[in-house]
Amino acid sequence: MSKLTLTQRRVLLLLHLVFASIMLGGQATFIILALTASATDSADTLRTCYAVMRLLADSSVRASTIGTTVTGILLSVLTSWGLFRYYWLIAKEILTLVTIGIGFVGLYEWTLRGVRLSEAPVANAWAEPGFTVNHAWLWIGILLQTISLLLMFILSVWKPGGRTKMSARGKAVTGR
Repeated sequence: MSKLTLTQRRVLLLLHLVFASIMLGGQATFIILALTASATDSADTLRTCYAVMRLLADSSVRASTIGTTVTGILLSVLTSWGLFRYYWLIAKEILTLVTIGIGFVGLYEWTLRGVRLSEAPVANAWAEPGFTVNHAWLWIGILLQTISLLLMFILSVWKPGGRTKMSARGKAVTGR
């Protein structure tokens, strides 16, 4: 596969940063909505928080996760970084899998279940044990997702760990 020109690389990197920023902004929104849902006494506010979180989980979380993953893979494959040459990249790939699992499955399911439980004909959704457990799982997912995203940002800036042993061996053999 041919390498990118400087302009192509910059455009791809810009897209990657835009998608990553959308993901981080989505997480900030999730935190605000989950805090509001945790603190409110209003059934309408609770339902609205969960409805908005479900909408985010089904739209911008999915789109930004796909966009970041695709642009990240392209940046790795089409530049000198490679997919497995550096420990920090491998760590980001593992964190990406965690993020995909939490975002595509966890956040979507927990918010969907929260919407259903908050719309039940009970006077107080918090009186339902299933709602409380679901809300706790949603918080765990939000925190894990946020930590994963922040770690990926940190890894991208500091790039710790250097080259993998396999990559270093290939460099010595090929003289690159």
